[in-house]
Amino acid sequence: MTEPLKIIVPMAGFGKRLRPHTWSRPKPLVSAAGDTVLGHVLTTLKTAPNAQEAEMVFIVGYLGDQVQAYMKANYPEIKTHYVQQEELLGQSHAIAMAREHMQGPMLIVFVDTVIDTNFSFLDDEEADAVIWVKEVEDPRRFGVVELDNAGMVQGLIEKPDDVSNNLAIVGIYYFKRGEDLLATIDEQISQGVQTKNEYFLADAIDMMLKKGLKLRPETVNVWLDAGVPETVLRTNRHLLDGGRDNSAEASKRAGVDIRPPVFIHPSAKVESSTIGPYVSIGRDCDVQGSSIENSVLEAAVQLKDSELKDSLLGERSQVAGMKGSLNLGDDSTVAA
Repeated sequence: MTEPLKIIVPMAGFGKRLRPHTWSRPKPLVSAAGDTVLGHVLTTLKTAPNAQEAEMVFIVGYLGDQVQAYMKANYPEIKTHYVQQEELLGQSHAIAMAREHMQGPMLIVFVDTVIDTNFSFLDDEEADAVIWVKEVEDPRRFGVVELDNAGMVQGLIEKPDDVSNNLAIVGIYYFKRGEDLLATIDEQISQGVQTKNEYFLADAIDMMLKKGLKLRPETVNVWLDAGVPETVLRTNRHLLDGGRDNSAEASKRAGVDIRPPVFIHPSAKVESSTIGPYVSIGRDCDVQGSSIENSVLEAAVQLKDSELKDSLLGERSQVAGMKGSLNLGDDSTVAA
């Protein structure tokens, strides 16, 4: 790869399925296993060819200033650009907002998705484009790829009627020439090629396939969605199982029963409590006399005398004397 990689990150949506958390923060800044979802994606992107030279273009909307502040505070070494999407007209429209950066090799990454992959192969990729997929048992609620006899993609199918094509599209794409995709998106929009009144990337890719695009599928074994509370907890469990825990360090805390895997931020205060399994506790939390399992506590949560499981607690939440499952946005207060 002779030119710097451009990484386009569309994230202008409202994240309605993850409310109340997305009332006050963009969906990619929700936490799991000691980091934000965006942070986990950025860790994977470090495997891309010449990653230190890559440029990231964030397509932002509601609360987009938080993304810029997060990147500046945590990843100042990454060259970033920010483009505001005022109208939510679909994926293709969002990607085209980055037109001044769409030259040469380009990745498109939708960051409510965490996958286990290594991007280093792109340095020697021969296909015009790559689409990441995962084999699923029932593909009827996903977009899937249709392959030809040579194993290359010949079409994309949105929510197929049967299960014969079971390679689901996971939301990451590579194009050797970003300018070719942009030209097709411009054509798509000028012709009004929409699905359900939106300009979908799948329609643009279908147009490119008809023109001879050589699109190869790259199969992954792990695809984690962080779009709704239940899947955030599932993602947290997988990442903790995969080595993102600090159970050994957490076990040194006096008066705390640790049931691995867990992640407890070093600045968090935890006393007289049982933590785990599958619990992440963020920075500056204060947990007293409580039992927690399968839950994520964002930063600065205060939890006292409670028994919680299957819970998401937003930043600065205050909870006392509660039992069961809670899904609280930032700055919530709940007491028995």
